[in-house]
Amino acid sequence: QVQLVESGGGLVQASGTLRLSCVASGRTFSNYAVGWFRQAPGKERDFVAAISWQGGGTTYYADSVKGRFTISRDNAKNTVYLQMNSLKPEDTAVYYCAARARMLATKDRNQYNYWGQGTQVTVSS
Repeated sequence: QVQLVESGGGLVQASGTLRLSCVASGRTFSNYAVGWFRQAPGKERDFVAAISWQGGGTTYYADSVKGRFTISRDNAKNTVYLQMNSLKPEDTAVYYCAARARMLATKDRNQYNYWGQGTQVTVSS
């Protein structure tokens, strides 16, 4: 019984920045791996970034966002962030936060048990 709420989405011009937040309630993020996924109209829900509980918070990124996006966590606040820099129109999508009760992160969306409602990110050219 984990509830996730995303926030921070909006409209931004190309090359701009946004920071998404994912706040958990019901349970803490202790020992949970957390990932960000996104879905554009007519496309599959794709992996964006993930962070493990173990290994000092090992992170993983999709090639399309590597070097531009940064995932981090503040365990005291039960919050995971996605800092998005140098945004491009192709980043436009609904962004979802997901968690699973395992320490190791994965890129596979089917391995995540809990999902937020999503937050819209729109990048204009």
